[in-house]
Amino acid sequence: MNNQQGSKRISSGVIAVISAAVVAVGGGVAWLASNQTPTPIQPSHNVTQPNQQTPSVYWLKPSATSFDLVPQPIQLAAIQPNQALEQAFRTLLEGPTEGTDSTTIPQGTQLLGVKTENDEVHVNLSNDFTVGGGSASMIGRVGQVVYTATTLNPNAKVYIEVDGKQLDVLGGEGLELQQPLTRESFQQNYPL
Repeated sequence: MNNQQGSKRISSGVIAVISAAVVAVGGGVAWLASNQTPTPIQPSHNVTQPNQQTPSVYWLKPSATSFDLVPQPIQLAAIQPNQALEQAFRTLLEGPTEGTDSTTIPQGTQLLGVKTENDEVHVNLSNDFTVGGGSASMIGRVGQVVYTATTLNPNAKVYIEVDGKQLDVLGGEGLELQQPLTRESFQQNYPL
């Protein structure tokens, strides 16, 4: 009977060795944890990355008595500042693809260039931009360009050029443009 009781007992020496091992491992883990650089938390896909910009394209939506300029955000990754605006203008010139939004920018108008410097945006369009439409149509297309150009900086000054030359008068009815244009000057001088 003594042999059976002795075999079920663990010697105090074994308990001491196991306890020392647990303390050593626990201390080692604590030391490692306190001396490691934490892994940065990766942002979710819904967070805008620093190199991403979300410009909007501005369409015309009929209202009771006129038109309203309405934004449509477009998501893209842009490394250089001009890339976001270039893509926004390419989308604008392709025309709306859904809903009741419309454009008065003549079909065939091409983007020849967009340049941003400080608080200025220079938009260079093909001559097709000047063709056709009455005064309401021309005001609408100027508004679409001004608001799209200022989507990333609402206080920017916009210069509209056609074939590399500043546009002072638009269309046959002679809509005179007082450049630079801003959102504020557009609202004051060119009501839709």
